[in-house]
Amino acid sequence: MTTSQPREPLSRALSPEDFVAEPTAFPPHRWGFGAFLLVEAVLLASAAFIGALSGPTAAGRPLPIGTVLLGTMLPTMIAAGVAVLVTVLRGNGPKLDLRLEWRWADVWTGLKFGLLGLVLTSLSAYVWTQLVGTADATSAISALVDDRKMSVPAAAVMFGYLWLLGPICEEIIYRGLLWGAVERLQWRSERWGRVAAFLLSTAVFAASHLEPLRTTLLLVISIPIGLARLSTGRLAGSIVAHAVNNFLPAVAILLGALGLASF
Repeated sequence: MTTSQPREPLSRALSPEDFVAEPTAFPPHRWGFGAFLLVEAVLLASAAFIGALSGPTAAGRPLPIGTVLLGTMLPTMIAAGVAVLVTVLRGNGPKLDLRLEWRWADVWTGLKFGLLGLVLTSLSAYVWTQLVGTADATSAISALVDDRKMSVPAAAVMFGYLWLLGPICEEIIYRGLLWGAVERLQWRSERWGRVAAFLLSTAVFAASHLEPLRTTLLLVISIPIGLARLSTGRLAGSIVAHAVNNFLPAVAILLGALGLASF
């Protein structure tokens, strides 16, 4: 007569490590928080420089559309370019250091988290609007282009930036460079380092928009995007999630700029 062996428990308590991609060995890089602070300084300085070049605007008059486009796009693009340059000069290049690698599985994961984020963002934006009112719930870029007509090329450029180019640049800065700086620190394990990177990059991303009234809403928006980065271990997932999350707001601004709809 044989005795049965005790069965393994069917379930156990989940820990943060269960949501993190398996660690993968990568060559070390020689940049850290200093590189991220440099990139943030470049972003702010370039925004100030573009503002100074555009000159003063008469009271009550809106900024020219060209100034809005340049002031919105160039600082983030320049900062992302500096981030990539840092990885080339002080590391192993963006593919390894920023985990900027394309995989279809990551795209699918990014789509799922992006759609989840879109639902959460829509619900949160509705609740936030009810709490603070329409004026205070509007994003900075929406406030700049609200009720402003644009030419088709200008509107298309704005749409392309808000939907795709902006998310790519922001992900390089926050879930690429900042994430890598956090992971470089000594943690109990690689997985805990990634959890710390997720938490810090989520908070810094929300705060970096410099919209104090919307910081709580931006935190909600940022969480699914960060989870896409956390679960895949690479940047493509969070780029896709970010682009999906930005799609409807970008369409709304596009239609408003062309005078086809009012939101």
